[in-house]
Amino acid sequence: MAKPILMPKLGMTMEKGVIMLWLKKEGEPVKVGEPILEVMTDKINIEVEAYEEGVLLKTYYGPDDEVPVNKIIGYIGEPGEAVPDTPGDSLAATEEESDSGQLAGAGAVRATPAARRIARENGIELAEVRGGGVNGRIQAADVEAHTSGKATPLARKLAEASGVDLRSLAGSGTAGKVMKDDVVRAAATAAKWAQSAEADDGYETIPVRGIRAAIARRMTESAFSAPHVTLTAEVDMGAAVELRKQLLPEIEKRTGYRLSYTEIIFKAAASALFKHPRLNATYEDGTIRLHKETHIGLAVDQQEGLLVPVVRSVSRKSLSELTQECKTIAAAARDKKLTPEQLTGGTFTISNLGKYAVDGFTPIINAPEVAILGVGRIREKPSAFEGTIQLRPMMSLSLSFDHRAVDGAPAAAFLTDLKNMLESPYYLLV
Repeated sequence: MAKPILMPKLGMTMEKGVIMLWLKKEGEPVKVGEPILEVMTDKINIEVEAYEEGVLLKTYYGPDDEVPVNKIIGYIGEPGEAVPDTPGDSLAATEEESDSGQLAGAGAVRATPAARRIARENGIELAEVRGGGVNGRIQAADVEAHTSGKATPLARKLAEASGVDLRSLAGSGTAGKVMKDDVVRAAATAAKWAQSAEADDGYETIPVRGIRAAIARRMTESAFSAPHVTLTAEVDMGAAVELRKQLLPEIEKRTGYRLSYTEIIFKAAASALFKHPRLNATYEDGTIRLHKETHIGLAVDQQEGLLVPVVRSVSRKSLSELTQECKTIAAAARDKKLTPEQLTGGTFTISNLGKYAVDGFTPIINAPEVAILGVGRIREKPSAFEGTIQLRPMMSLSLSFDHRAVDGAPAAAFLTDLKNMLESPYYLLV
């Protein structure tokens, strides 16, 4: 019997997924574990593997279609097996009616084979047709009557997809029925007007969905639910610059990657969090959870928006290990190859904008975490050093924290210790 392909639920908060690409075509063979389509969640793009072996019999949705989780999006089975015409139909109903004309089980769309054929040819959703047969079974005459409205079924589908209002069209068909070509012309005219308007006004419309929509939702929730307080401090990075210079060739030799200040900041932050566990925490449902392990999120900018993969157990890792893991996880984020597990479980986040001309900023907390550290660029500035005024490599740190879970004094103590560790980074190695 043919097996359904469901829109997978790839995370606790996932409600819908967007089909990006089918990697297999209808009629092509499929093996267990073989990727068959690519789905975009609100966090990542991920390839969905087949759990059955056979032939891809049917796909109900195409690229850019948004589908609720656990809804049927296709079928895998043996060549020639019967499958439903629409994802809302019952597979059992299709097989029974095709073979014997008997009624389908409860909850299925009941229709004769002839009615299904006419609906399929005209692009009609059987669930929208009122059945006139026994127990509401849809017959061919019911489907034909459904097509006798103002617009043909294909015209309706095209109008819905292109945003054309059928009420505004004068149809070219019999008795003014709107035909496919009427909708195509109207959609083309609307597109030309839109392009002309964009050209005149100088803007481009970008739909907010997927990762971008998730970022918008999460940032809004965090900004308006967690009372943010931000503390700033300047760090003299002279000793850290020297440490990096000395360790750079050895770490590159061991890992193939160049040590960056991000890994040094990660190591220092993990040490400071160990001393100040109130910052290594999450706040959910009125409960503060103090975490024993430091799982630090690394904010990574990629084309669709910001992702925060998590580097786990940072305090247990050496600078070499952190260099390799931070580089590989950032690359996976940019290549859209992160797993759902790599995007969950963070206890603290670091957002480093040091490669830009940014001295400081106010980061928004990555809920349910209670704190986030913003890192600015390293810049030479006049500063007091060993009794004189010298040009020193100074860096700004910005700590935003959730005042529901953390008070100002513990947050200030954490930031002070972090500053001291970065200014004396050799203590991180002992």
